[in-house]
Amino acid sequence: MKKLNFLFALVALLAIANIAVADNGNGKAAKATLKADVAKSSLNWNGKKVTGEHSGTIKLSNGSLDVNGTKLTGGTFTIDMNSITCTDITDAEYNGKLIGHLKAEDFFDVAKHPTSTFKITKVTAKGGENYDITGDLTVKGITKPVTFPAVVKVSANQAEASGKITIDRTKYDIKYGSKSFFASIGDKAINDDFTVDFKLVATK
Repeated sequence: MKKLNFLFALVALLAIANIAVADNGNGKAAKATLKADVAKSSLNWNGKKVTGEHSGTIKLSNGSLDVNGTKLTGGTFTIDMNSITCTDITDAEYNGKLIGHLKAEDFFDVAKHPTSTFKITKVTAKGGENYDITGDLTVKGITKPVTFPAVVKVSANQAEASGKITIDRTKYDIKYGSKSFFASIGDKAINDDFTVDFKLVATK
């Protein structure tokens, strides 16, 4: 009888320990890594120049968000640079020329660098669902830190992050059409900064 009581007590202690590890006290998993749903996630880029602007999309290859309860703690993402599209040019030939140029050595050189990556290195909670996110962005094999605001919503089985990143392309050796390097380029200049509006969805 004493042995049975001991076994019951041991099983109960193990169960309590497992609950303590897996639960944050509110009935939700304390720590989890959620896999990015690439079909539901989106990346929309915009680049401006003196005479206008262009916009388009690019796709995630894979990624994940790390959460602790309802708080974001980290994450990593891989971007398929070959998936870049332009959505504002309706002429097929002109559209193809622009995409070909973006994929060439002047810009992203996707033959040598088919993916870009982003790894979260710091998450600063700003209250509620608002965060400042800092991470290492790697483009063309060059890694630089970027910081941007984001809204992150975490539920029991899903996390969703949205925001806008401003990227200085010249930091990644993309100097084509930049006044910072070609002062006399005039109205052919392309802004150094481009933006990416993102929506990331990750699930268990």
